[in-house]
Amino acid sequence: MAHKKGAGSSRNGRDSESKRLGVKLFGGQTAKAGNIIVRQRGTRHNPGLNVGLGKDHTLFALVDGEVEFKRKKDNKVFVSVKPAAE
Repeated sequence: MAHKKGAGSSRNGRDSESKRLGVKLFGGQTAKAGNIIVRQRGTRHNPGLNVGLGKDHTLFALVDGEVEFKRKKDNKVFVSVKPAAE
């Protein structure tokens, strides 16, 4: 039995596709209702006012407005959307 495979064979090529996680809208940027603000695994960022939490922990805007990141005393980061003044 050969211990090496034939010439040109590859044992690589099993890496998974990247998931494109991270912050999509930063503080001060405007968001429309339904816009994704953060894609994450687990709640690294928590939903604040006017922000929804998807089943895969995605944070999204519930109203049109300005994105705001705030760190609370327990060092948790909360993402809110300040409604646009009409």
